[in-house]
Amino acid sequence: MPAARSRSSKARGRKRAGALSRERIAAAAMALVDREGLEALSTRRLGEALGCEAMSIYHHFPSKAHLMDVLVDQMLADARVELLPEWGWLERLRRTAHGFRAMALEHPKFFPYFAVHRLNTPAGVAYIDGVIGILRAAGFSDRDAATHFRTIGYYLTGAALDETSGYAKGPSAAEPVSNATIEADFSNLAAAAPFFRPGHFQATFEAGLEMLLAGIERAHPNIERDST
Repeated sequence: MPAARSRSSKARGRKRAGALSRERIAAAAMALVDREGLEALSTRRLGEALGCEAMSIYHHFPSKAHLMDVLVDQMLADARVELLPEWGWLERLRRTAHGFRAMALEHPKFFPYFAVHRLNTPAGVAYIDGVIGILRAAGFSDRDAATHFRTIGYYLTGAALDETSGYAKGPSAAEPVSNATIEADFSNLAAAAPFFRPGHFQATFEAGLEMLLAGIERAHPNIERDST
């Protein structure tokens, strides 16, 4: 009987492993990171979540780097938004920027990895090409398109990093200045402090984005103004 149970257990294990797919593995990996952070992601933990041996994952992803590439591509898919033909370049950039931030906030524990990952998978190259294409189609020169793409990227990446893993969640001084001291001796910071709270993140992001887009528009009076 014990031998029969052992064979039955192995058969069930093979059946579970056979049901694996790249999509199922990637979804489980992202869910694990969303719950416990990137440091928790390992083939052993992923195998436990999927009910399979860790080695079974390598039949679909030859290395962890290949799996990480798929998770980056999944982030890009989450960042994509519908861009209607009647929208001008400004509205298209605005919607794209909001889509990027929404993606970061949906997966805050994975975003720090995404933020410094080179987008050189086919999906990453297509995403970059699409954003630059918005600018080139509007009439921006190749140089200006590249400059504005990177400028917007600086803002989006910095804003998303700050919201997902930045200042409020970073390391603190061994003996931080107390709130009472700030109230008593640093009146400028004390006055501004309430507006640093998460409830104001959305408004702050939108204000910064609109200033950035307006600056691009003002710098190029020869480009048709966006009426959307």
